[in-house]
This record gives sequence, C-alpha cells and structure tokens, in this order.
Amino acid sequence: MTNPGPRSGLIVEITAAEPVVRQHRERLDASAQLGVPAHITVLFPFMPPEEIGEGTLIQLERLFASVSGFDFQLDRTAWFGDTVLWLAPHDPSPFRTLTRRAFEGFPDFPPYQGQFADVVPHLTVGHGPLLNDLRMAEESVRTRLPIEGHAAAVTLIAQDVAAGRWTRAATFALADTRGWGDGPRTA
Repeated sequence: MTNPGPRSGLIVEITAAEPVVRQHRERLDASAQLGVPAHITVLFPFMPPEEIGEGTLIQLERLFASVSGFDFQLDRTAWFGDTVLWLAPHDPSPFRTLTRRAFEGFPDFPPYQGQFADVVPHLTVGHGPLLNDLRMAEESVRTRLPIEGHAAAVTLIAQDVAAGRWTRAATFALADTRGWGDGPRTA
C-alpha cells in the first residue's frame, strides 16, 4: 500500500458539539486522536498542502466570504450502515451549499473523491466495528440534543504525514460574521 502523502480538507468546526461528543470521538473516531476537531466536512480530500499557496488562500477567502454565516441545529443521531454513528443537522442545506461552492471553485477536488452520489452533511461521533460502544455513545449523545450553533467560518486543516497529526492551516470567515478581521487567518 502506498502512502497517499499529506492531505488537507475544508471543514466547519462545530465547537458547540465538543462537550457532547469529545469523550466518544476520542474513543471511537481515530481522526479525533489525530487532532481533528468535531466538524462537518465541506470538502475532503482537498489539495495537497504543499500545493496550497497564497493564490489558493485568496480564492478560498473570496469564495467563503460570498456565503452567509448561518445558525444550525444538530437534532438527531443517524447511521451509515452499522459502523458509523453521526449527528445530523436539522437543515443540511447550508452545509450542502458550502460543499457545492467549494467544489465549483475547485473542480479537481470532488467531495470524497466522487465516491458518493449524495454527500450527506454530518458530524461523525464514531466509526468502526465496536457496535455496542457506538450504541452506548448514541444513547449518551441523544440525551444532550439538540446542539445549536452558528457557522461563522470554514477551516482549512492539513495533515503532517510523518506525525499523522492534523492542524488548522487557515480559517476563512463567512459573510455577515463579526470578529474575524480581514483576510484568511493562518495558524
């Protein structure tokens, strides 16, 4: 098996969900152990980190600045088969809009490499063969729903292949948000 090299992705961080899902994600979602925060994916995989230059950052800044920030509510659990437990947004359309816009701006990077006809916005709580652990996590999380938040930005995360860790590379404000200042924020 060949190493795919460093990867990147575009996500909406869901900080309001961290108190509810953190302990479950740390046990049941390998990406959490590698530094990926609770999130809903906008576009993954994105451009290899070494190819992301100032022009790409400016294009991302402009692209996301043209989309309004939005309130959201994660109000139910759902499953992909019996191996992936996730939280569903009550209204997935604003997240779908972000994905569509990102893909239109960067058509060489289809969501999930084009594997799925319908990209379902979701926050993964856990995945893998530990069905009983996933069901227990679902029961725990359900008691703390709904989770409400505001999407104000899209975060570019990048992977360091040697360490396997993911880090925030830049943050792009959505329109009508306050407190972000001008331009992309880089980590």
